Amino acid sequence: MEISAPTTLRERKMRETAARLTSACRRLTAERGLSGFTVEEVCEEVDISRRTFFNYFPTKEDAVIGLDPEEELQKFAADFLARGSHGWDRVIDDFVDLVVEHFEAAGINPADHAELVAAIEREPKLLTKFMGVSRARDKQAAELIAEREGVDLDDARVVACVNLVTLLVKSAGDRYFEPHNDLDFSSLVHQNLSALRTVLGSSSPRKAHP
Repeated sequence: MEISAPTTLRERKMRETAARLTSACRRLTAERGLSGFTVEEVCEEVDISRRTFFNYFPTKEDAVIGLDPEEELQKFAADFLARGSHGWDRVIDDFVDLVVEHFEAAGINPADHAELVAAIEREPKLLTKFMGVSRARDKQAAELIAEREGVDLDDARVVACVNLVTLLVKSAGDRYFEPHNDLDFSSLVHQNLSALRTVLGSSSPRKAHP
């Protein structure tokens, strides 16, 4: 939940360093497994100190997964809540817009995705961690929507919004990382959203059987 693009030189350098750490950890994990390399080796490759590594990530596993989800959430939450409540249609639009902004600001590309997949294939337990991060983000998304719209967390509309956005983003991501795709992530997500609304708009409630 994915962030504004970094605006200062320090922020850009921090994001670049985090990306280099993640790339190195993913490559080494794919080659040797998590136990096959040390934090010190990663630090030497990226040319930083061990202390600096832990300023970015608490563990090698977290470095493989990527950016700090808590830091991402704080930026995402501030932007989402600042837009205010303007109806349930806008909830979907605002969430999609911010997810796209996060995705683009993070600089995620097919090469990064391939590195992550290779690391997970070598260390399947990373998939459990990745799924845990995804579930935590879904829960945080639900909390944000409920707060902005002034409803309970278990409100069916909150659940529907989270499920729909998750589906839209996953489908767009799958297509974005296909070898012959030539569309950007934003176009793919908005295509999915437009198609969903077309289908829902053409549907009518089914009559109950007597």
